[in-house]
Amino acid sequence: MTAKKSVDTTNVKLSDVPGVADTKLMQPDDLAPATEVAASGAMIEPTIVERIDTSHPAVDNEPRKGQPVIANRIDFNDPGLDAADAVAENLKAQG
Repeated sequence: MTAKKSVDTTNVKLSDVPGVADTKLMQPDDLAPATEVAASGAMIEPTIVERIDTSHPAVDNEPRKGQPVIANRIDFNDPGLDAADAVAENLKAQG
């Protein structure tokens, strides 16, 4: 994989207006809609994924390495259960 370069911000014009973000003056990014969901629950836009250099030392490309299967499961909360019932159901599901 070829290493992608960091974003060059040397030609970014700073805002002359106090309290206005520098990015306010920029054109909006043209992203395709999200097509996948990450394990964290985040929506994934394909364009953003293509821009990520996963070999960069600042990126942890194996954040769950060494974790047991149970730690990598996604638990969805049931808003219809109170805390005690939710715990009871989780314990029952574990056997």
